Amino acid sequence: MTHNLICLAALLLTTGPAWAQPSKTGVAGRPEDHGMSSARLQRIDQLLDTHVQNLWIPGAVAIIVRNGKIIHLKAYGYRDTETKAALKTTDIFRIASQTKAITSLAVMMLWEEGKFQLDDAVSRYIPEFKNPRVLTTLNWSDTTYATVPAKSEITIRQLLTHTSGIDYAAIGSQEFRAIYAKAGVPSGIGNASMVLANKMKRLGTLPLKHHPGEQYTYGLNTDVLGYLVEVVSGLSLDQFFRQRIFQPLGMNDTHFYLPREKHHRLVTLYQSREGRVVPVSSEAYDGVNPNYPTLEGTYFSGGAGLSSTVEDYARFLQLFLNKGELNGVRLISRKTAWGLGWKRKRTMRSRFFRWAALAGAGPSTHTIGPILRKN
Repeated sequence: MTHNLICLAALLLTTGPAWAQPSKTGVAGRPEDHGMSSARLQRIDQLLDTHVQNLWIPGAVAIIVRNGKIIHLKAYGYRDTETKAALKTTDIFRIASQTKAITSLAVMMLWEEGKFQLDDAVSRYIPEFKNPRVLTTLNWSDTTYATVPAKSEITIRQLLTHTSGIDYAAIGSQEFRAIYAKAGVPSGIGNASMVLANKMKRLGTLPLKHHPGEQYTYGLNTDVLGYLVEVVSGLSLDQFFRQRIFQPLGMNDTHFYLPREKHHRLVTLYQSREGRVVPVSSEAYDGVNPNYPTLEGTYFSGGAGLSSTVEDYARFLQLFLNKGELNGVRLISRKTAWGLGWKRKRTMRSRFFRWAALAGAGPSTHTIGPILRKN
C-alpha cells in the first residue's frame, strides 16, 4: 500500500535498552554527546530540503534515536501545500502497510500465550477458509472462473509470510482485482463503513492465486491475521491494539480513526502527477475517501488501516531492538523479538515474522532506518 500519501521519513538508530524521556525541546543535547556528528546529520536536512524545494515531496519528518534518546527530530516542508501550513513533528500520517508489522506483533503475542500454533490451519479459527481452491481460468466477459482443489489448507505461518495464495484487492494482479471487486472485498485502507469479519469470511470463499506455501504473493494475508486476532482474543482489532500494544508502549497518537481533537494534525493526502505532488481532491483507488482517518469507521484493517506519528512508530521499533521490552513493559519474549523477528533468510518457512526486518531494521548494527514514503 504505497500509493498517494504524503512523505514520512523516519530514521531510528539505537543501541539502548529503553526509551528515555527527551528534553523539553524533544532532542537530548548535542549529537556529539551521543557519539554522532552534527555535520553528518545536516546531510539529512540537505536531502529532505532538496526534495521539498523541487516539489518531489510536500514534506517529511525525520527522527534518529540512539541509546534510547532522541538525537534528531525535525519536520521539513508542509502539512498542506495550498495553505503553506508548516509540517510539525507531531503531525499524524496514514502509515498504510506499516500497520502490518503491528498486526504481526499482535499475532506473535497470542502465539506465545498458546492460543494457536503457527502451522495450524486458518480454517480451525475461521471456518470459511476450509477446503480452499486455486484459480485456473477466469472468464473476463463475466468474471466467472474455474478452480481446482488446493493441495493443502492455509496455515497461520503462511499468512505471516504471504505464501498463502491470497492476492491483494485494488493493487494485486488483474485477475484478482476483478474477483475481489465483484465479491466486495476491499484493500483495507479507507474502507471505513465495512466490518472486517464480514469481508474476511467472504475472502475465505474465494479462490487462491496459487497453492498454499508454493510461492510468495503480497496480499490480504495480514487483514486475515487481524481478524484472527479478533476471533482468538475476543476483542476488536482496535481494542486489542489499544489495550495490549499502544497503551503499554505509550503510542498515544496511533489510531485507526482519529479522535476529533486530533483531526487538525492529519497531513493532507498527496499524489504524484507529472513529476510533482498535488493534493488528492477526489476518491483514491478502491473508492477511498482521502480523509478516512477522520471518519467514525468500523473497519479495522490489519494490513493498512492505521495512522500514527514518527515518535509513536519509533517506540514500536525500539521494542524490537530491546528484544521485546520497552520501559519495563514486556510484550513478547526475547526469542520471539530477536531470534524470530530479525530472521532474514529467504526460505519460505523462515520468513514467518519478517515485517520487523522490512521496516528497515538491522540488528547486527543495532540500527533501524525505515523510510515511509508516499507520493
